[in-house]
Amino acid sequence: MRNRFPEFHFRFVLVTTLAITSQKGGVGKTTLSINLAYAFARSGRKTLLVDTDPQGSVGLSLTRQSRHLSGFYDFLENPVMNVAELIVPTRLPTFSLVAAGRSSAYEFGSGPVAGNVHRIRGFVSQIRAMKYDVCIFDTAAGLFGVTADVLGVSSGVMVPQQSEPLGVRSVPKMLEALTRMRAVNPSLQILGVVLTMVKKELSESLESAQALRGLLPEEMVMQTEIPRNDLYVQASARGLPVGVMAEGAETLAIFEQLRLELEQRINPPIPT
Repeated sequence: MRNRFPEFHFRFVLVTTLAITSQKGGVGKTTLSINLAYAFARSGRKTLLVDTDPQGSVGLSLTRQSRHLSGFYDFLENPVMNVAELIVPTRLPTFSLVAAGRSSAYEFGSGPVAGNVHRIRGFVSQIRAMKYDVCIFDTAAGLFGVTADVLGVSSGVMVPQQSEPLGVRSVPKMLEALTRMRAVNPSLQILGVVLTMVKKELSESLESAQALRGLLPEEMVMQTEIPRNDLYVQASARGLPVGVMAEGAETLAIFEQLRLELEQRINPPIPT
Protein backbone atom coordinates (compact mmCIF):
# COMPACT_ATOMS: atom_id res chain seq x y z
CA MET A 1 0.00 0.00 0.00
CA ARG A 2 2.79 2.39 0.83
CA ASN A 3 4.06 2.22 -2.73
CA ARG A 4 0.78 3.04 -4.43
CA PHE A 5 1.30 6.80 -4.37
CA PRO A 6 5.05 7.28 -4.91
CA GLU A 7 4.58 10.33 -7.10
CA PHE A 8 3.17 12.26 -4.14
CA HIS A 9 6.38 12.14 -2.14
CA PHE A 10 8.04 15.53 -1.70
CA ARG A 11 6.52 17.06 -4.83
CA PHE A 12 5.10 20.38 -3.71
CA VAL A 13 4.91 23.55 -5.79
CA LEU A 14 3.55 27.05 -5.43
CA VAL A 15 -0.21 26.72 -5.03
CA THR A 16 -2.39 29.71 -5.71
CA THR A 17 -5.50 27.69 -6.54
CA LEU A 18 -6.45 25.10 -3.95
CA ALA A 19 -9.48 22.82 -4.29
CA ILE A 20 -11.04 21.36 -1.16
CA THR A 21 -12.60 18.14 -2.42
CA SER A 22 -14.24 15.13 -0.79
CA GLN A 23 -15.70 11.88 -1.99
CA LYS A 24 -18.95 12.46 -0.12
CA GLY A 25 -20.72 15.23 1.72
CA GLY A 26 -20.95 15.76 5.45
CA VAL A 27 -17.21 15.64 6.16
CA GLY A 28 -16.76 19.29 7.14
CA LYS A 29 -15.52 20.44 3.74
CA THR A 30 -17.16 23.86 3.79
CA THR A 31 -16.17 24.50 7.40
CA LEU A 32 -12.60 23.65 6.45
CA SER A 33 -12.70 25.89 3.37
CA ILE A 34 -14.07 28.91 5.21
CA ASN A 35 -11.74 28.77 8.18
CA LEU A 36 -8.63 27.88 6.19
CA ALA A 37 -9.32 30.77 3.82
CA TYR A 38 -9.74 33.06 6.83
CA ALA A 39 -6.42 31.83 8.25
CA PHE A 40 -4.63 32.61 4.98
CA ALA A 41 -6.25 36.05 4.81
CA ARG A 42 -5.40 36.76 8.42
CA SER A 43 -1.74 36.01 7.66
CA GLY A 44 -1.74 38.84 5.12
CA ARG A 45 -2.34 36.83 1.96
CA LYS A 46 -4.95 38.28 -0.34
CA THR A 47 -7.40 35.38 -0.34
CA LEU A 48 -10.48 34.55 -2.39
CA LEU A 49 -12.91 31.83 -1.32
CA VAL A 50 -15.01 30.53 -4.21
CA ASP A 51 -18.17 28.48 -3.68
CA THR A 52 -18.37 25.95 -6.53
CA ASP A 53 -20.93 23.78 -4.73
CA PRO A 54 -24.41 24.38 -6.21
CA GLN A 55 -25.87 24.08 -2.71
CA GLY A 56 -24.12 27.36 -1.92
CA SER A 57 -22.95 26.37 1.56
CA VAL A 58 -20.14 28.94 1.73
CA GLY A 59 -22.43 31.81 0.84
CA LEU A 60 -25.13 30.67 3.24
CA SER A 61 -22.54 30.45 6.02
CA LEU A 62 -21.06 33.91 5.46
CA THR A 63 -23.76 36.10 3.93
CA ARG A 64 -27.54 35.79 4.08
CA GLN A 65 -27.87 37.50 0.69
CA SER A 66 -25.94 34.78 -1.15
CA ARG A 67 -28.99 33.40 -2.99
CA HIS A 68 -29.49 36.81 -4.56
CA LEU A 69 -25.87 37.31 -5.63
CA SER A 70 -24.40 36.52 -9.00
CA GLY A 71 -21.60 34.02 -8.58
CA PHE A 72 -19.46 31.24 -9.94
CA TYR A 73 -22.16 29.46 -11.95
CA ASP A 74 -23.41 32.71 -13.44
CA PHE A 75 -19.82 33.29 -14.60
CA LEU A 76 -19.82 29.89 -16.31
CA GLU A 77 -23.06 30.69 -18.11
CA ASN A 78 -22.24 34.26 -19.14
CA PRO A 79 -19.18 34.54 -21.42
CA VAL A 80 -18.91 38.32 -20.96
CA MET A 81 -19.14 38.38 -17.16
CA ASN A 82 -16.02 39.42 -15.24
CA VAL A 83 -14.90 38.03 -11.91
CA ALA A 84 -14.68 41.56 -10.49
CA GLU A 85 -18.49 41.75 -10.70
CA LEU A 86 -18.79 38.76 -8.38
CA ILE A 87 -16.40 39.66 -5.57
CA VAL A 88 -18.04 40.02 -2.15
CA PRO A 89 -15.74 41.78 0.35
CA THR A 90 -15.66 40.97 4.05
CA ARG A 91 -14.66 42.99 7.09
CA LEU A 92 -11.14 41.63 6.70
CA PRO A 93 -9.63 43.52 3.72
CA THR A 94 -7.58 40.52 2.57
CA PHE A 95 -10.56 38.14 2.56
CA SER A 96 -13.20 38.09 -0.20
CA LEU A 97 -15.59 35.50 -1.53
CA VAL A 98 -17.52 34.53 -4.64
CA ALA A 99 -20.91 32.91 -4.05
CA ALA A 100 -22.19 29.92 -6.02
CA GLY A 101 -24.64 32.13 -7.86
CA ARG A 102 -28.31 32.41 -8.69
CA SER A 103 -28.56 29.64 -11.27
CA SER A 104 -30.78 27.08 -9.54
CA ALA A 105 -30.52 24.81 -12.59
CA TYR A 106 -27.18 23.57 -11.32
CA GLU A 107 -28.59 22.64 -7.94
CA PHE A 108 -31.09 20.29 -9.52
CA GLY A 109 -28.66 18.76 -11.96
CA SER A 110 -30.07 20.31 -15.13
CA GLY A 111 -27.21 22.74 -15.69
CA PRO A 112 -23.97 21.99 -17.52
CA VAL A 113 -22.30 18.88 -16.14
CA ALA A 114 -18.77 19.36 -17.39
CA GLY A 115 -16.80 20.99 -20.19
CA ASN A 116 -16.16 24.25 -18.36
CA VAL A 117 -12.38 23.95 -18.04
CA HIS A 118 -11.67 26.77 -20.49
CA ARG A 119 -14.09 29.13 -18.73
CA ILE A 120 -12.75 28.23 -15.27
CA ARG A 121 -9.22 28.73 -16.53
CA GLY A 122 -10.31 32.24 -17.53
CA PHE A 123 -11.70 32.72 -14.02
CA VAL A 124 -8.31 31.82 -12.54
CA SER A 125 -6.50 34.12 -14.97
CA GLN A 126 -8.66 37.04 -13.88
CA ILE A 127 -8.11 36.49 -10.16
CA ARG A 128 -4.38 36.25 -10.74
CA ALA A 129 -4.54 39.56 -12.59
CA MET A 130 -6.31 40.95 -9.52
CA LYS A 131 -3.23 39.92 -7.51
CA TYR A 132 -4.84 37.36 -5.25
CA ASP A 133 -2.27 35.21 -3.47
CA VAL A 134 -4.57 32.31 -2.65
CA CYS A 135 -7.82 31.08 -4.18
CA ILE A 136 -9.67 28.30 -2.38
CA PHE A 137 -12.41 26.43 -4.23
CA ASP A 138 -15.02 24.77 -2.02
CA THR A 139 -16.27 22.07 -4.39
CA ALA A 140 -19.29 19.81 -4.48
CA ALA A 141 -18.74 16.27 -3.23
CA GLY A 142 -17.53 13.74 -5.79
CA LEU A 143 -15.06 13.96 -8.64
CA PHE A 144 -17.35 14.57 -11.59
CA GLY A 145 -19.03 17.43 -13.41
CA VAL A 146 -17.93 20.93 -12.51
CA THR A 147 -15.78 19.61 -9.65
CA ALA A 148 -13.71 17.66 -12.18
CA ASP A 149 -13.35 20.85 -14.22
CA VAL A 150 -12.19 22.80 -11.15
CA LEU A 151 -9.59 20.13 -10.47
CA GLY A 152 -8.58 20.41 -14.11
CA VAL A 153 -7.30 23.95 -13.50
CA SER A 154 -6.28 23.81 -9.83
CA SER A 155 -2.66 23.62 -8.81
CA GLY A 156 -3.39 21.79 -5.56
CA VAL A 157 -6.04 19.75 -3.80
CA MET A 158 -6.63 18.85 -0.17
CA VAL A 159 -9.03 16.11 0.90
CA PRO A 160 -10.99 16.39 4.16
CA GLN A 161 -11.97 13.04 5.64
CA GLN A 162 -14.22 12.47 8.62
CA SER A 163 -12.56 10.37 11.29
CA GLU A 164 -14.92 7.40 11.11
CA PRO A 165 -14.33 3.77 10.01
CA LEU A 166 -16.30 3.57 6.76
CA GLY A 167 -14.95 6.84 5.39
CA VAL A 168 -11.33 5.97 6.08
CA ARG A 169 -11.57 2.81 3.98
CA SER A 170 -12.60 4.77 0.90
CA VAL A 171 -9.70 7.24 0.97
CA PRO A 172 -7.25 5.18 -1.15
CA LYS A 173 -9.79 4.96 -3.98
CA MET A 174 -10.33 8.71 -3.76
CA LEU A 175 -6.59 9.30 -4.09
CA GLU A 176 -6.35 6.89 -7.00
CA ALA A 177 -9.12 8.81 -8.77
CA LEU A 178 -7.26 12.07 -8.18
CA THR A 179 -4.13 10.45 -9.59
CA ARG A 180 -5.99 9.65 -12.80
CA MET A 181 -7.07 13.29 -13.03
CA ARG A 182 -3.44 14.27 -13.31
CA ALA A 183 -3.59 12.92 -16.86
CA VAL A 184 -5.75 15.97 -17.59
CA ASN A 185 -3.92 18.35 -15.25
CA PRO A 186 -0.31 17.22 -14.66
CA SER A 187 0.25 20.24 -12.40
CA LEU A 188 -2.34 19.08 -9.87
CA GLN A 189 -0.57 18.42 -6.57
CA ILE A 190 -2.21 16.36 -3.85
CA LEU A 191 -1.23 18.21 -0.71
CA GLY A 192 -2.71 15.71 1.68
CA VAL A 193 -5.70 14.33 3.55
CA VAL A 194 -6.87 16.22 6.63
CA LEU A 195 -8.85 14.42 9.31
CA THR A 196 -12.04 16.24 10.32
CA MET A 197 -14.72 15.84 12.99
CA VAL A 198 -12.24 14.07 15.24
CA LYS A 199 -13.74 13.20 18.64
CA LYS A 200 -10.94 12.68 21.13
CA GLU A 201 -13.34 11.18 23.66
CA LEU A 202 -14.57 8.50 21.22
CA SER A 203 -12.29 5.49 20.77
CA GLU A 204 -13.71 4.69 17.32
CA SER A 205 -12.80 8.16 16.08
CA LEU A 206 -9.25 7.92 17.38
CA GLU A 207 -8.85 4.41 15.98
CA SER A 208 -10.07 5.62 12.58
CA ALA A 209 -7.50 8.42 12.59
CA GLN A 210 -4.78 5.95 13.51
CA ALA A 211 -5.96 3.54 10.80
CA LEU A 212 -5.75 6.22 8.12
CA ARG A 213 -2.24 7.16 9.17
CA GLY A 214 -1.26 3.50 8.95
CA LEU A 215 -2.88 3.11 5.56
CA LEU A 216 -1.20 5.97 3.69
CA PRO A 217 2.35 7.30 3.38
CA GLU A 218 3.14 9.52 6.35
CA GLU A 219 3.34 12.72 4.31
CA MET A 220 -0.08 12.10 2.74
CA VAL A 221 -1.93 12.78 6.02
CA MET A 222 -1.75 16.24 7.55
CA GLN A 223 -0.51 16.31 11.13
CA THR A 224 -3.18 18.88 12.00
CA GLU A 225 -6.57 17.38 12.85
CA ILE A 226 -9.86 19.28 12.93
CA PRO A 227 -11.95 18.33 15.98
CA ARG A 228 -15.71 18.22 16.08
CA ASN A 229 -16.91 21.45 17.67
CA ASP A 230 -20.32 23.07 18.12
CA LEU A 231 -18.67 26.46 17.55
CA TYR A 232 -18.80 25.82 13.80
CA VAL A 233 -22.59 25.73 13.90
CA GLN A 234 -22.71 28.87 16.02
CA ALA A 235 -20.31 30.68 13.70
CA SER A 236 -22.34 29.70 10.64
CA ALA A 237 -25.51 30.98 12.29
CA ARG A 238 -23.79 34.34 12.78
CA GLY A 239 -22.29 34.40 9.28
CA LEU A 240 -18.72 34.35 10.60
CA PRO A 241 -15.53 32.28 10.46
CA VAL A 242 -14.94 30.68 13.85
CA GLY A 243 -11.80 32.75 14.38
CA VAL A 244 -13.80 35.98 14.50
CA MET A 245 -15.78 34.83 17.52
CA ALA A 246 -14.51 35.76 20.97
CA GLU A 247 -14.63 32.12 22.05
CA GLY A 248 -12.96 30.88 18.86
CA ALA A 249 -9.29 31.52 19.69
CA GLU A 250 -8.44 27.86 20.28
CA THR A 251 -10.14 26.79 17.06
CA LEU A 252 -8.46 29.60 15.13
CA ALA A 253 -5.11 28.28 16.34
CA ILE A 254 -5.88 24.89 14.78
CA PHE A 255 -6.49 26.43 11.36
CA GLU A 256 -3.41 28.61 11.72
CA GLN A 257 -1.47 25.41 12.36
CA LEU A 258 -2.99 23.82 9.26
CA ARG A 259 -2.10 26.89 7.19
CA LEU A 260 1.50 26.74 8.37
CA GLU A 261 1.65 23.03 7.62
CA LEU A 262 0.40 23.67 4.09
CA GLU A 263 2.88 26.47 3.57
CA GLN A 264 5.70 24.11 4.51
CA ARG A 265 4.58 21.95 1.60
CA ILE A 266 4.27 24.82 -0.85
CA ASN A 267 7.52 25.74 -2.55
CA PRO A 268 8.33 28.44 -3.51
CA PRO A 269 6.40 30.22 -0.74
CA ILE A 270 3.18 32.08 -1.35
CA PRO A 271 4.10 35.79 -1.61
CA THR A 272 3.31 38.01 1.35
